[in-house]
Amino acid sequence: MADVDDLDHRLLGLLLEDGRRTYSDMAGVVGLSVAAVKRRVDRLQEIGVITGFTVRVDHAKLGWGVEAFTELRYAGSTGVADIVATATTVPEVQAVYTIAGDPDALVHVRVRDVPHLQHVIDRLRTAATIAGTKTLLVLGAWTRT
Repeated sequence: MADVDDLDHRLLGLLLEDGRRTYSDMAGVVGLSVAAVKRRVDRLQEIGVITGFTVRVDHAKLGWGVEAFTELRYAGSTGVADIVATATTVPEVQAVYTIAGDPDALVHVRVRDVPHLQHVIDRLRTAATIAGTKTLLVLGAWTRT
């Protein structure tokens, strides 16, 4: 486990709230110098705790407001690499989670509307040795920061 102390956790929390937050702003919050904050953030990147910085997008404002999770069940002994490869060929797939038990995978999908969702599910069903699907439509979401 990485050597991360309480100050590092506070810095991580600040960056999770706003990945564009400046070192100067964080220094004022945690009571360190700007140089010390930069050294800590650089170290967190070097040891792999911080893997990147990203932006959060309101996909609904871009016309992609429908989210769903589709459970995929594969026939026989389909390998994990094949499961991931099948789902990632569909551009509307946002993430693939291979899971233990039944089903074999959980796929996060983002689409324009319900007919588009049906089209994506149909594509997934015909993409490989999928024995069955079950789709759950997202009504709302909350994410821990």
